[in-house]
Amino acid sequence: MTVQEQPPAVAALSEAELLARIFPRLSLGGDHAAATLLGPGDDAAVVAAPDGKTLISIDTQVQDQDFRLEWPNGYRTTGFDVGWKAAAQNLSDINAMGGTATSLVVSLTLPPETPVNWVEDLADGLTAGITELGAAKCSVAGGDLGRGREISVTVAVLGALDGHHAVLRSGAHPGDVLALAGTAGHAAAGLAILESAVNVDALRREQRVFLDLQCRPRPPLAAGPAARAAGATAMLDISDGLLRDGLRLAAASGVGIDLDPAQLRTLAEVLRPASELLGTDPMAWVLGGGEDHGLLATFPSDVQLPPGFTAIGSIQALGSNESPSVKIAGRSADTGGWDHFAH
Repeated sequence: MTVQEQPPAVAALSEAELLARIFPRLSLGGDHAAATLLGPGDDAAVVAAPDGKTLISIDTQVQDQDFRLEWPNGYRTTGFDVGWKAAAQNLSDINAMGGTATSLVVSLTLPPETPVNWVEDLADGLTAGITELGAAKCSVAGGDLGRGREISVTVAVLGALDGHHAVLRSGAHPGDVLALAGTAGHAAAGLAILESAVNVDALRREQRVFLDLQCRPRPPLAAGPAARAAGATAMLDISDGLLRDGLRLAAASGVGIDLDPAQLRTLAEVLRPASELLGTDPMAWVLGGGEDHGLLATFPSDVQLPPGFTAIGSIQALGSNESPSVKIAGRSADTGGWDHFAH
């Protein structure tokens, strides 16, 4: 019997040796690299900004705060998962402004015992997220490596507007239609499955899909520029839940949001395989679940919604003593959702 050889840990390599394994996996050519005039290898990258405006956003994932290496249901988070999610959540922020992503830079903190192949998988997940999600003009322009007590992945993203104006959260008007692109509650259902006692190997395909969308979200990247072109008045990425993020849009625009309960029930019905597995009300996931990275957008009532968007409510004027709020069929709704400092 032979003893299976353990993969090397990052402590066994120098920084230069580890980078030599990572950089080839991050290489994307053609249109992906068009905006990156100088990529990894120098003190800073050089990125083109043809119309003089640059979108920028940043997100961090920290081990045991944003992901677990091993979940209660037995699922083991791969480096590919973390790399994909790091790409997805940042690309979605650019999408929510009506722009297109052009470059990512990555800061990676690793405990010395981290397997090298886990880090290689993370690089593969980053590039797969970029290519498979459809960020056709984006590449990884550079980054940084460091040592720490837990894995931490911070990605900053740059994006372009190609001469157009950004779509802000603050432009919604009374009478506008509220529309959703992407999913709502799927990632939250996946998180609940990961945290459950239902073994990952026992999941049926229609249940496993929610776990996969928690680990590897699929933001609708074509929807942001399409919404801007169609005349969207306001837009934001749904990262912390439909009610919480809806309230952010309402507050920025000084309006009220009224959600259509029939549309909410339709969204909840899709979650039935997970809700029956766990004995949970799927509406809680629809209203309070984050990390789907869909888009919430408002459009003038006479605008035909772009492909991928579904009307789920309307924008209301505020009364003299009213504050911005989210209601369902005219009745107040608990905002719920994810708060990074309350969980």
